[in-house]
Amino acid sequence: MIMEENKEKIEVKDVIQVDNELLNNISDLVKEKSSATLLNLFADIHSADIAEIINHSNASNAQYLFSLLDTETASEVITEIDENLREKIINNFDTEKLYDIIVELETDDATDIVSELTDEVADEVLKMMADDEAKDVKELLKYNEDTAGGIMSSDFVAVQDTETIRAAIREVRNNAEDFEHIYSVYVLNHKKVLVGIVTLKSLLTNPLRTKITSVMQEDLIYVTPDVDQEEVAYLMKKYNLVAIPVVNAKKVMMGRITIDDIVDVIQEEADEDIQKMAGLSEEQESSDSIFRISRIRLPWLLMALVGELLGVFLLSNFGHIIEQITIAAFFFPILMAMGGSSGNQAAIVMVKGLSTGEVWLKDSLKKLTKELLVGIMNALVISGILYVATSLFFDDHRFLIILAISMITIIIFATMLGAIVPLVLKKLKLDPAVATGPFVSTSNDILGLIIYLTYITLFIIK
Repeated sequence: MIMEENKEKIEVKDVIQVDNELLNNISDLVKEKSSATLLNLFADIHSADIAEIINHSNASNAQYLFSLLDTETASEVITEIDENLREKIINNFDTEKLYDIIVELETDDATDIVSELTDEVADEVLKMMADDEAKDVKELLKYNEDTAGGIMSSDFVAVQDTETIRAAIREVRNNAEDFEHIYSVYVLNHKKVLVGIVTLKSLLTNPLRTKITSVMQEDLIYVTPDVDQEEVAYLMKKYNLVAIPVVNAKKVMMGRITIDDIVDVIQEEADEDIQKMAGLSEEQESSDSIFRISRIRLPWLLMALVGELLGVFLLSNFGHIIEQITIAAFFFPILMAMGGSSGNQAAIVMVKGLSTGEVWLKDSLKKLTKELLVGIMNALVISGILYVATSLFFDDHRFLIILAISMITIIIFATMLGAIVPLVLKKLKLDPAVATGPFVSTSNDILGLIIYLTYITLFIIK
């Protein structure tokens, strides 16, 4: 067999460091409308670097820079732009050029872009698309963006189970130009039910006349469209997959999810968990206005304020105690800080374990026991150090013993609260990451105050 020589020129793009100096130079070029200079610069650098430049530009500059790109480059860049900034760009973009960009994308990426358009613009773009392309996009739009259906692509190579390797290779060649990534060929029966998968390695190392069923893998790992994207990422990591098929309840092949999509999911889920650990209920982008950022942060801060005001109310009820033993007030910050830190440590460990599958709900008692023992050990060490350190400056050893006992109790209770809350949230099908937010931190502060002042009332005040 004579292999055709690939005459297509392969362009090597430079990888650059996007820094403030480069961004300032580009901003000056935008002000001067030096489109030719900007195009010469973009011609030599990777699309991901172009996207980074646009992401660090203000909305008007980003709009201008994106408008300079040719269709092919724009289709590579658009998926890398921050979502909020991308919405501002595409909803003020020429519909025909926007259509040209979208048809260059794989169906999952095309669906993401269409979902961000206004209803009017989206309808126009869909009308301009070929019937089969529009049908695929409309089908994917039905699924929640955080599910397997929302991130899958309907672009995949498949052959019937009656075919040979020759037919499979022919299908790969026929779709090579349209599909960005081809990792395997899916084998379907006459009802389009998935029955097996053939790797590219098997296609290349077996005779062309070999029946496809004799080399296919029948031990299939697949997901349905309603599976959460985080679960998809976990399965692909667990089984070292570069792609996973998506099927319906009858195992009819619907699409596939590739590793490049899952890398984005992992990053997205990590960012989301970090936001929730900071007590943010919505995703915050660098391109957001100060008003939107404030709106996202304020509810949790107000919740923390209410909790701390409750703490002030508690203190006011114990005011007579503090008047009798003024030294007690000096240790409020230490006790609350140690309780909050211990609780957050346990919560973060538990959230990580639940998200990665290291901790299962049915085995949670073992993990809770371990956290309890860790809490006891840490409490004993910290309280011992506190007692020795404070005894150098204070002579009231009765109070110092109660202070140490308070520290032990607070750390143990805070550790267990931090470990239990994520498990409860998971059981209720809520995101455990919120357990590390201001709500739990404030709860630990109030709990610490109650424990400390109760001990003083019972054992110090006569």
